[in-house]
Amino acid sequence: MIVYAQEPELSAEEFRQVLVASTLGERRPIDDLDRLERMLRNADIVVTARHESRLVGVSRAVTDFSYCCYLSDLAVDAACQRQGIGRRLIDETRRVAGEQATLILVAAPAAESYYPHIGMKHLASCWAIPRTR
Repeated sequence: MIVYAQEPELSAEEFRQVLVASTLGERRPIDDLDRLERMLRNADIVVTARHESRLVGVSRAVTDFSYCCYLSDLAVDAACQRQGIGRRLIDETRRVAGEQATLILVAAPAAESYYPHIGMKHLASCWAIPRTR
């Protein structure tokens, strides 16, 4: 059984472990625990999925709880994928953010085909100023 909960105090080390296990670690600063710690502490929503207390998934989002919610990280341990964990993490994040907030995310290349499958709409217009480090 998977237990879902808000965990605003999730440790950077556990976060790192699930990022690595999900392959999202390829695009996150997994070798910088201080930065991962700041990512967690400055998030508005951190939802976890645990199986027998082991972290198997996490959703980390920044939101105003009124208009928009940016789902920055959606990571599910590769060994636990295809069980509905990612979808449930998204649903829990949406519930916490509120009905008025549009949920937005930037898909990892390997996950692009997943999001239409769960009912998310593709938006063609997105612009960014890349981080410098």
